[in-house]
Amino acid sequence: MRILFTGGGTGGHFYPIIAVVEEINNLVKEKHLLQPELFYMSPNPYNSGLLFENGVTYKRNTAGKMRRYFSILNFIDLFKTGIGVLVSVYQVYTIYPDVVFGKGGYASFPALLAAKLLKIPVVIHESDSVPGRVSLWAGKFAEKIAVSYIDAAKYFPADRQDRIAHTGNPVRKDIADPISTGAREFLKIEEGIPIVLVLGGSLGSQHINNILIEDLPKLVEKYAIIHQTGKEKFEEAKATAEAVLHNSPHADRYKSFDYLNALAMRMSAGVASVVVSRAGSTIFEIASWGLPSIIVPIPEPTSHDQRSNAFAYARTGACEVIEQGNLTANILGAEIDRLINNLPERGKMITSAKAFYKPEAAKQVAEEILKIALSHEIEK
Repeated sequence: MRILFTGGGTGGHFYPIIAVVEEINNLVKEKHLLQPELFYMSPNPYNSGLLFENGVTYKRNTAGKMRRYFSILNFIDLFKTGIGVLVSVYQVYTIYPDVVFGKGGYASFPALLAAKLLKIPVVIHESDSVPGRVSLWAGKFAEKIAVSYIDAAKYFPADRQDRIAHTGNPVRKDIADPISTGAREFLKIEEGIPIVLVLGGSLGSQHINNILIEDLPKLVEKYAIIHQTGKEKFEEAKATAEAVLHNSPHADRYKSFDYLNALAMRMSAGVASVVVSRAGSTIFEIASWGLPSIIVPIPEPTSHDQRSNAFAYARTGACEVIEQGNLTANILGAEIDRLINNLPERGKMITSAKAFYKPEAAKQVAEEILKIALSHEIEK
């Protein structure tokens, strides 16, 4: 039995795939099945270590991105996509998987098209409340369509509705369970002070970094700040923060990280009172932690999905949304103060976040993939 995974080259696509892979490996052991061969196809491996740990073989292809605005790169990327399709058809034919699982994004298009041409069953998962173009296209022939937001289902054709399941978004088990015991010692944060966790997505957010650092001298008087800056933005953020906190007696309350690994993230989630975040798949991690949040979506046209994701999550009562154009240092500081000091409001957000999170998402998707793979293997 062979299973091929494909998705865009971001953490929002990659880590849910890993969550599904983990569940497939668990189910194989539980049901005493032969271990399937697992493959991941994308222009980059994103995290080779996690692929290796989970027994996944990486296959490189190419893919062009079609931007929603005019750019000469759209023309160039047409050729990338064409080459990617040819490479993918060859590689998919060589692997000849029993099922292809697509997580969406432009990088998944070549492999999904190859699967369609070779008549290999496809399962897709859409993370956003408004499906992307690749997911909408693949939804026309996919055996099963899983969605993270119930709002996304209405965008697929009426004759495909019986194939749609509202599973939620797969979250890795090593991220979903916060750790509070020993967390303050691990992070070197004093007892008794509220903690704000600031996340900018896998690449970090320059805008959130700048606004946060502008208000740091006031914030560290009352709170400890755990700040994931993004790897490329770390040195600049760290140097700027050191400058603005030069005369602050509480400078050690600011903890900056280029990237929070699984343990550091769970520790941070275990002691945080409020999370400030972008509106990508991190929303589902925040929900798994049951934490109140302030969500700052990437504005359109840079991102067509984050704004709709943020407001879909806000409608559950689990967060508040501040649009990037409205975000200032004073507003961010005031909203952090309001949430930390308003226990009833935080309590409602905690309850809503826990209700929104679907802990069985990865397992549900994994079960369907295995079911289709086993059926296809028998037919072969």
